[in-house]
Formats: sequence, structure tokens, C-alpha cells
Amino acid sequence: MRALVWIEGEVRTPPFTPDARREAGVLLRRLQNGESLGLPHSRPMPSIGSRCHELRITDPDRNWRIVYACVDDCVVILEVFAKTTRQTPDSVIRNCRRRLKQFLEIKRPEDQSEWTDQIQ
Repeated sequence: MRALVWIEGEVRTPPFTPDARREAGVLLRRLQNGESLGLPHSRPMPSIGSRCHELRITDPDRNWRIVYACVDDCVVILEVFAKTTRQTPDSVIRNCRRRLKQFLEIKRPEDQSEWTDQIQ
């Protein structure tokens, strides 16, 4: 089972409803078990990195996104935000790139070149 990594002090848990919290938990557990999720639950985010995706969580009054990266033995949560526009905000993409780079520098400084080249 892969570890689930939240970057301390960076990513906060949003005010999900209980149903949305359960849905997020089930999807994250599936990722931890090594399952590859596709639409409608997850979609690739190549604008952040080659192994980055966003989970789509629906609440009655808003849509949530959990941006994550599958790095070796872990699933790294890069951002959780309410989706209010059709396009992912540039600030979210920038933050995710920065957080992924920060994580890789700590996790695998000697082996981050394959990722660093893909983080724009």
C-alpha cells in the first residue's frame, strides 16, 4: 500500500460534506492500493507534471478537486480546492509545481532529474 502524503502546513482539508469526505476517502484509498483511476473520477494534469492528476469530488453546492502525484511508493496531495471556473487557476498550477518540486527535493534529491525536467 502506498503512503498518503500531505505537505505539512501547505494543504488544508476543505469543508467537505460527509458524503464528499467519504467519496474522497474511497478514491484516495484506491490510489493507495495502486489502482489507476480514470474519468470521471480522475484526470491527468500534464500542466503540472507527467504523473499528476486531479480527483473530482462533487458536493451538492460545489465541485472539489484534489491534485495529486503518484511518486514511487506514495500519493502526494499537492492541492485541494473548490473548482469555480472551467479552467484550473494558474495560481493552483504554480503552487502544485512548487510543492511537487519541494517534495522531490526532500524525498529523493539524487533521483529527481526525471521529474524536475517535467515540472515547468
